[in-house]
Amino acid sequence: MHSYEELTSAERQLWDAYHTGRLVDFRTGGAEDDPENGEGWGAERTVRATVVATLLLGANPEQPGHVPALRLAGARISGALDLSEADIGHGLWFEGCWFEQGLGLYGAATRTIEIKGSRLPGLNLTMARVAGRVVLRHTVLNGRLSLMNARLAGELMLSDAVVSHPGDWALVAGGLVMEGGLFCRRTIVHGGIRLLGAQLPGGLHMEQAQLHHPDGVALLADHAVVSTMTLSQGFTAEGTVSLRGAQITDQLTLDGAIVRADGTALDCARMQAGVFVFTPAEPPSGQVNLENARAMTVHDREDAWPDTVRLQGFTYGSLHESGDLRTTSVERRVAWIRRHPGYSAQPYEQLAVWYRQIGHDDDARRVLLAKQRHRRRTLGLPTRLGGHLLDATVGYGYRPWLAGVWLAALVLLGTTVFAIHTPRPAQPGQVPPFNPFIYTLDLLIPIGGLGQRTSWYWTGGATAWLSYALIAAGWILTTAVLAGITRTLNRN
Repeated sequence: MHSYEELTSAERQLWDAYHTGRLVDFRTGGAEDDPENGEGWGAERTVRATVVATLLLGANPEQPGHVPALRLAGARISGALDLSEADIGHGLWFEGCWFEQGLGLYGAATRTIEIKGSRLPGLNLTMARVAGRVVLRHTVLNGRLSLMNARLAGELMLSDAVVSHPGDWALVAGGLVMEGGLFCRRTIVHGGIRLLGAQLPGGLHMEQAQLHHPDGVALLADHAVVSTMTLSQGFTAEGTVSLRGAQITDQLTLDGAIVRADGTALDCARMQAGVFVFTPAEPPSGQVNLENARAMTVHDREDAWPDTVRLQGFTYGSLHESGDLRTTSVERRVAWIRRHPGYSAQPYEQLAVWYRQIGHDDDARRVLLAKQRHRRRTLGLPTRLGGHLLDATVGYGYRPWLAGVWLAALVLLGTTVFAIHTPRPAQPGQVPPFNPFIYTLDLLIPIGGLGQRTSWYWTGGATAWLSYALIAAGWILTTAVLAGITRTLNRN
């Protein structure tokens, strides 16, 4: 505790103004007011941290008709301002101030905290209860900002702030519960942001923010519950953005974002989002993981995706794409699926389901045909050969008209050749007249029943071999058609 007689002139000004909430401003209007110069400010604008704590803990009683508040501008706060576990009934406003040591509010209960345009070594709000907002606009924190398991009734405003704790977590807010949003517009962070399990009903807004944690995770919001997450308009992350298991009820947008990281750049495994907008300024330098994630709507662009996109288990309600549409949508989407490492059937099935939902059955069949062709690469040689046969003849059952094309071509070939070269009758004078067209059909139908094949025969030569080839082709086409029908029936 401090008596009034022990206070300096600057401290007495603050003491006298506190009980009415009047602002005490030590700024002169010159260049020396820059908080970067705060360490050199003299006694005329220096207030001891213990004096501030004494006021906030009730040393200067309230006056009827006034609401006390600590409002201080252009001051140098010397010493450690430690208010851990304190019950502070009034707000704190600092503007253009310089703090010698960090501000400690571990487990404290307080009202609105506003620190604007100031410099301080760190702020500890772990387990704190704030019945209002926490504002750090235009403030430089050369140390960690901790809000572990804190409770805020209002917003957390970090716009235009700089938080530096290189090589480690600069902002730690695991378990943070807020009624408002977290605003980090144009914020620069040297270190990582950790929002594990945070509840942000007002959203996470990081337009034009810059996160620098190249050897680790730049933004970790695993299992966070957020209304909307805006990582856009020049948002830059040097390090992984991890949203594993996050629940984003409205929209996640990376429009115009830049994410650079080795290994995994964007990890959205098991994430749930309403709308997922993925149109970054450039493809992430690392892979994107969407395994077992879900989005009601996806907006993307073909050139937005990196070389590796993990899509196993990713489900969505609708797809919307922008950009150069000279390539058909199906080809673009199949190329997107092929970015998944190895073969996985689910991404193809999911895409086919979506095409069916919008009434594009032909596109769905094209996707499923692409799936079979991709799967074929993983099989052994005999099975691959069989797959090529099914593909060429009936398109794995998704292009049954191919069998008709082959049949027409073979009928034309046989009819043309057999019209020039006539076989011998099996029983002269007792067989029907030779018809090259009917004879060719009789060869192609596995169970001959047109009377031509058994009535006429060849004694040798190329035409004999052609007839044998047509018989074999008939069996192959029939087998392929039956296999395709079976595949179709099993699919349905």
